[in-house]
Amino acid sequence: MQSSPLTTDQLQANFADLHPNYTRDEAAFEASRCLFCYDAPCTRACPTHIDVPRFIRQILHDNVGGAAKTILDANIFGGSCARACPTEVLCEGACVDNARAGAPIEIGRLQRYATDYAMERNLRFFAPGKDTGRKVAIIGSGPAGLSCAHELRRLGHKVTVFESRDVPGGLNTFGIAAYKITREMSLAEIQPILEMGVDLKLNTPVDAAKVESLLADNDAVFLAIGLGQTQRLKLPGEHMEGVWEALEFIEQLHDKREFEKCTIGRNVIVIGCGNTAIDAATQAIRLGAEKVTIAYRRGEDAKSAYNYEYDLGKSDGVQFEWYVQPMGFVGLNDRVTGATFVRTQLQGEGRKAELVPIADSEFTIECDMVIKALGQTPVDELLSKVQGVERDRGAVRINSETYQTTRRGLFAGGDCTSKGKEIVNAVQDGKMAARSINRHLDSKGK
Repeated sequence: MQSSPLTTDQLQANFADLHPNYTRDEAAFEASRCLFCYDAPCTRACPTHIDVPRFIRQILHDNVGGAAKTILDANIFGGSCARACPTEVLCEGACVDNARAGAPIEIGRLQRYATDYAMERNLRFFAPGKDTGRKVAIIGSGPAGLSCAHELRRLGHKVTVFESRDVPGGLNTFGIAAYKITREMSLAEIQPILEMGVDLKLNTPVDAAKVESLLADNDAVFLAIGLGQTQRLKLPGEHMEGVWEALEFIEQLHDKREFEKCTIGRNVIVIGCGNTAIDAATQAIRLGAEKVTIAYRRGEDAKSAYNYEYDLGKSDGVQFEWYVQPMGFVGLNDRVTGATFVRTQLQGEGRKAELVPIADSEFTIECDMVIKALGQTPVDELLSKVQGVERDRGAVRINSETYQTTRRGLFAGGDCTSKGKEIVNAVQDGKMAARSINRHLDSKGK
């Protein structure tokens, strides 16, 4: 492994915005294509239910600040979602122009145009509500936690957010491909939320005892702790130097902020085929890896990555090995030099088909970096010790309407309840949980 062999200029080009922002004329032209549907399927497809026809009409009439307010009123992380949401399968996927014109309105890019306009001009649209005298603690400063904090401040409640790291934002700040969301953009988007009077306490990890203390000292607590480390393969050689977790690999680009200082292998293997695997693979290519291979134990049709992410990986030069299961890693002087696989096949038909290894099919791919993109594990160390909190297959169990856990006064949302969805889902969880917490506080006062 080595630092990137590419020049600073090459790296800057490789990690430039995947979809550059519209100019004014481009945005006006794209907005003019919209039919402004009365029963807008795009709005219904958005988990935060942004009024898409309204904000597009506002852009068309050059009221870009108004468009930004429409977006942010429903989704305070509208800038991040414009960059990293799977709009192709949400709002744009529902756009009637898919059938009428063969291509949807580019809602995501119009949303970015409006939210960037507001960010660049430091526009502020919201103010704290009248002080209620109620206090809410939020554990975690990712999109779910900060969305909840913003909504609670609009309702007038005092909010304290506890974050274990030295920078807020969760995966928005550290875990998304740098050509989608940069650290600087993530922190800029958070600033208006903090200016609402949110008390953010960084470098403040929370354990079970602290949860109990927060429940005693506050009127409600919201868990937005996300997920933990990447799942372990528990295979020989997994401890060796050069075997990385996907989020650890992606994070170095945001943490170092100088791409040429990032560590990259010449021959890289990524294990898994979800969206994070594609992010890791494309970033490896863009950092200067000579060869990047995604290895997946099932077939192409079973991948969890969205098709547009998969297409991006292929266009960047990522290679794919289907129906291969890792068996272990080999190395020299405790540094990885290869990954051993066995080929697999499906036996049976339909849902009853089982994936089984093919006898005598083992082979080794040479590499000097392995990136595991296998999904994240729940934060068991905390959740298993908080009294009265039930879980369902690792996810915190909540009432789907109130977001309250099985412990009264303790609410939860985001990845710790969904086991990993999109930014927009986490934002909606935080927003709706805040409204539920508000109702809970009202009922306590009666």
